[in-house]
Amino acid sequence: MRLNKYIAHHSSYSRREADKVIQEGYVRVDGEIETNPATDVHEGVSVVYVSGKQVTPRDKYTVIIYNKPKGELVTKSDPKGRRTIYETLGKEYKHYVPVGRLDYASEGLLLLTDASKVASALMESDLERIYKIKIKGEVTQEMEQAMLQGMVLDDATAGGHSHSKVTSMVFKPFIGYKIQKNEPNYSVLKVALSEGKNRELRRFFAHFGADIADLKRVSFAEIELNNLPTGKVRFLSRSEYSALFKFLKEENKEGKKSSPRESKKANTPESKKPTFKKNDDKNFKDGKKSVTKIGKKPLFKDDKKKSFTGKKTTKKSG
Repeated sequence: MRLNKYIAHHSSYSRREADKVIQEGYVRVDGEIETNPATDVHEGVSVVYVSGKQVTPRDKYTVIIYNKPKGELVTKSDPKGRRTIYETLGKEYKHYVPVGRLDYASEGLLLLTDASKVASALMESDLERIYKIKIKGEVTQEMEQAMLQGMVLDDATAGGHSHSKVTSMVFKPFIGYKIQKNEPNYSVLKVALSEGKNRELRRFFAHFGADIADLKRVSFAEIELNNLPTGKVRFLSRSEYSALFKFLKEENKEGKKSSPRESKKANTPESKKPTFKKNDDKNFKDGKKSVTKIGKKPLFKDDKKKSFTGKKTTKKSG
């Protein structure tokens, strides 16, 4: 992990503040002054001090759910002076790391944690994220085909931020989608993804000339927004922590599989057990390809809860 990121994740310093204290010579790594913010450090191995105070990872972790409103940036500070989530969250959460991001115009469920390992595991996972979106125009057959089969765009700049360095993008098949309203002016959908790339949904629909008017994340794996008021925070429930603990334990086991023989065995067809449950909503569409391609890691979905995943249905949505 980069030194500036390590300090930002495990202290109250923002990334920019970490850069400053490093460059000004206030940081020691393993007893030596380090002035390069990009220096690699290893959690649990490297000894890092900032102004004489040791910065250490925590064994215990906390995860919170924040119902992010529109008009806030998921960052610790903004040069343009726009409001950030940390201004609403308060000082006690200044050192919390967001699990992915929601852009300035998006809202809904945002997870934050005081443990960078937890944040990284969740961000890099293929756990199900569900969004409710409103697009300008109709849902076309071309859109539905791309949602079911995936899509590769050499030019994915439409829908992206004007300063983004991401110009091309590979879109995996959606885990599933449900069309709730389909009209010439506006359409409303619920979509389930297995990743959270840079403005992925906005880029996807912009390719078809359909701008997203509203975007709200309503769940991340089994963690749901439910009735949490906008701008408010809650801690994970006991059952949510239990599910997260099991997921992280499984991820840790998979990370320890280092031999080629074990990796080969893990990727054989016989070893790939279904991770998506049968869909209870007959109007929900889901492609077989998306299930077999994405279903390599366990979702921490509660088996008693309905899922947006399952076998492909033939009944039309709408």
